[in-house]
Order: sequence, then C-alpha cells, then structure tokens
Amino acid sequence: MPRMLDVSDEVRAEIGAEEADRLLAGENAPGSYDCTSCRTPGDSEHERTSTVLFIGDETAVLAFAHSSCLPSQVVQVTEEQLQGAVRSISGDTVDLDPDKVVPEQAVLGVTSGLVLIAGELHPALVVEPTAPIVRPGATDIGDDFLPLLIEQGFMPLSELSEVPPVQHGWSVLLAMGQLHAVLQPSVNGGQPVAWWQAHQPLQVTEGWRVAANKHQQVLMFAAPVGSIGRQPREDLLRGALDKAAANGKLVGAAMPLAGT
Repeated sequence: MPRMLDVSDEVRAEIGAEEADRLLAGENAPGSYDCTSCRTPGDSEHERTSTVLFIGDETAVLAFAHSSCLPSQVVQVTEEQLQGAVRSISGDTVDLDPDKVVPEQAVLGVTSGLVLIAGELHPALVVEPTAPIVRPGATDIGDDFLPLLIEQGFMPLSELSEVPPVQHGWSVLLAMGQLHAVLQPSVNGGQPVAWWQAHQPLQVTEGWRVAANKHQQVLMFAAPVGSIGRQPREDLLRGALDKAAANGKLVGAAMPLAGT
C-alpha cells in the first residue's frame, strides 16, 4: 500500500531515485514506526511521515518522523553519534554525558534551561568553554571566544530584558526527543554544518521541549570560561547569566528550532 511519505530532494539525492520510489510505494517503508523526534508511534499509511536520513562518516541510517515533528532532511552526524542513534532507535539505552562534545579546538560545555524574559519562559542553551579559546593561528594566550561569536553575528548583552535577535542561517537540531547539534551556515553555501555537536544526545526536560515547540526557536547564550559554571538549578543559572551580562561577558542569539 502506498505510504504518506515525504521524501525531500536532498534525501532522494542520497538514497537514489529507485529507493525513494520503493519507499513511496510502500515496499521498504514500515507501516507503523516510532517517531525519531518525539518517540511516539506513527503510521505512514494514515498520517504524513517524513524520511530523515542520518549520515555518519561511513554509514547512514534512514529513520521516520511525524511530518508535524520534523521535515524530511539529511542530518550529518559523527559515526559515534550515528551508532548511538541506532541504539536509541532500537530501544537500547544510551548513557548521556552532556559535557562531552567534539568541537575543533576546545571543549564546550552546554547546559539547557528555561529562562524568563519579559514574563515568558524561553528554552535556552548556555555555552561555556572549559578553557580559553584563541583565534586560529594566534600565538597569544588571550580569550577570543566572544569576539569570534560577535563577528558571527551574536549580540553582546548587558542584561536579559528582551529576546536577542534571530541569528539567520543558524538552527538548533532536536531529534529523537534529544538535543543533537547547533548548526551554522556552510561556508560554500551547501548544507548547514555543526558548530557544536553533542558527543552523545543531550537530554532536555519536557518543559524545555514544550517551550521550544511553542516558540519554534531556542535562545543561545555564550560566555567565556569561568563566567557561568555548572549550575544545579535554573534560578542559579539565571543569576549567573545576569552577572555575566552585567560584567560584559555574555552574548546571545535566537535560533530557529529544527525538530521537536
């Protein structure tokens, strides 16, 4: 029986026209599935379903999601992330370690939390390196983390009184109900690339996910090493953000949400 599948042009280009046609005809697509985004059951015979292709260094996995949760797309991940995704899809447990990430030169700590701005709760990610970040090729021992982000379009914040401007071309990828990456535009204009990728998917709270779905965007705040720290509660996190802003050590941006 034909499936109500959405197969984007980029997915079709990766899997080939013949495989895409077989999926649409119902030959290789499951009738029922667990949505790779919200993890609740779906049925490709009765509701619109997206094909989501996760591509690692050597292998690829085709997953399915409610079209209302995630558009059909290709998601570039590390091979290790892909194996973790396979374990998640198959129901095996995956140990989560939100502090372990794989950037190019330094380790970035990422914390998720809800931040109250103008009387409304917003989903936020707070990024803080574990060591100073210097400009590529620089020989001094300074910290260029905030200047580099400001050059990318992030806004310096002196207080958290309003939502920062949208950072166009950037997005926050939420898949399988967990945070996978912060994506930035590709230099050559191709598919977005990961500015930050979770070493293993970062668990977020149900309240965070609900707020993200409501606003369809996530706020990202960044501060130099030692400015925020690992705060056990959201009120303490907000206090640390306010202090960093008052000290001129905070930048921020709003980013569209990809997934739910």
